[in-house]
Amino acid sequence: MLCSGTPWRTFRWYRGQKHYSGAYWSATTGNLVVYESRLELARVLFADFDPTVRGIMAQPFLLKSLDKGTVRRHIPDYLLLTDHGPMVVDVKPRHQQLSPVVATAFTWTRRAVESRGWRYEVWGEPPEAELANVRFLAGFRREWLFAPGLLGELLLAGLDGATITEAAGCLPRWPEPCVRAAIHHLLWRHDLHTDLTQPLQATAVPAQTLCRSRVGQRRFGSWPRWSGVIRCSG
Repeated sequence: MLCSGTPWRTFRWYRGQKHYSGAYWSATTGNLVVYESRLELARVLFADFDPTVRGIMAQPFLLKSLDKGTVRRHIPDYLLLTDHGPMVVDVKPRHQQLSPVVATAFTWTRRAVESRGWRYEVWGEPPEAELANVRFLAGFRREWLFAPGLLGELLLAGLDGATITEAAGCLPRWPEPCVRAAIHHLLWRHDLHTDLTQPLQATAVPAQTLCRSRVGQRRFGSWPRWSGVIRCSG
């Protein structure tokens, strides 16, 4: 029921508003997910990139309860359906999380959510390099834009020890820009992975390791897997 619902509140866009609202097309759900700030957009990006997430719902329900004689109401920002069970997420800048009013609201929300056996997360600003990398890879998330044959050949190409620049030139019958984009798509869908805590560079300094991953198969199909690692900084 929650999966098919609409956001509890109406998202509004108007000239001069202080926050940044919008809608993001999610590769996980195949639908638009709304957000009310750039920080919420960042959380949606990370959820869409997470291979354990099956569903993303914005403002999924109104939580109402009597807490120590006070009637409390709260609409969480997101509900994520994951392989480990439902997780309720509130997004708030870290400096605002220190407010006693905000902390009290989140403490009550955590008790209510965890009493149902669900998980609860208060999410703040992520590391800048990691966010930049995930935002960049999200540009390659649309699977239908990539030739299945190209993706399959890349996964069988024996790229052990190659940089991304070298890997992009390993399939001469495919245009190099297409191969490079396909590598980024495989990174997005976790068929390949690298250390995203470091900026993805066009050069080989510093060297990074790109290797195969097993987690992408569940969501994105059953491409053949290859063994070995390649350096992913170029």
